[in-house]
Amino acid sequence: MPALIDPMLAVLAAGLPPDQDRHAFEFKWDGIRAICYWDGAGIRLQTRNRKDITPRYPELAALREPLRGRRAVLDGEIVALDERGRPSFELLQQRMGLTAEADVRRRMRDVPVAYMLFDLLYLDGELLLARHYLGRRERLLNLGLAGPHWQTPPHQVGHGEELLRASVENGLEGVIAKRADSPYEPGRRSAAWLKVKHRLRQELVIGGWVEGEGRRRGLPGALLVGYWDGDRLVYASKVGTGFTEAMLARLAALMRPLERETSPFDVGRPPGRPHFVEPRLVAEIEFSEWTAGGELRAPSFKGLRSDKDPREVVREVPRRI
Repeated sequence: MPALIDPMLAVLAAGLPPDQDRHAFEFKWDGIRAICYWDGAGIRLQTRNRKDITPRYPELAALREPLRGRRAVLDGEIVALDERGRPSFELLQQRMGLTAEADVRRRMRDVPVAYMLFDLLYLDGELLLARHYLGRRERLLNLGLAGPHWQTPPHQVGHGEELLRASVENGLEGVIAKRADSPYEPGRRSAAWLKVKHRLRQELVIGGWVEGEGRRRGLPGALLVGYWDGDRLVYASKVGTGFTEAMLARLAALMRPLERETSPFDVGRPPGRPHFVEPRLVAEIEFSEWTAGGELRAPSFKGLRSDKDPREVVREVPRRI
């Protein structure tokens, strides 16, 4: 049984692929990507930056029951669902940063999570990476994994417009188009998987902040964010909306030990009188478009991404299919 499999990643696409009958379509889930390892004795959950997050989501330990007598490596997304059953990254933020067992147990009652399983990478002595997507999905569906905190969402071959329309109607982020005959390519961002989003959204590195006014005096009023272009950190935008008071306090506490005198941005100059920090924190930002000057229009903060390596944050440009 493999001890480590890095997740396969999707390429951002400007639209659905033209050969839809050669692709399978799934909903895109707004959460934390996690590989699940079950060796017959214990469950281990690992993020794409190889962090063990098993203790943070104890409700998922019960997944061992339907897997009893098997050994498996599964791929999926951990999400928190709102009162309408829709994934909410804002809700998930209340679970992501917790490490103390008492805090985790208390919060899990208010914000339970679900593990959306969409791939099977290893089963009972057989590594499945070279098998086609549809073959892996068939093996996954045969496991019958549906429970109080996990499920295997459906997929469909072709008719991508229907699923994309359904994702809009259900308040989801978009769809993933996976070539039906594609193998699983660990750690690679492959055009065999395409993500099609309704709204532009990506991770960006926090390089500083601007002090707020009024009740926010002494706290961040806006974040200064950017992305890596080779060895250069490029300034992208000032983000001043989307924060709760609790998140502002948390951001201030996280950024305080990272303060530095000089700007970490090699390209671009933030406005105002910024406080600069070491570029070690990653934020999820939603926005309407990239401007001609290379900045974000109407950006809004959605949450912190402790599961992402800041050095891997680059500008995502939708690929024309």
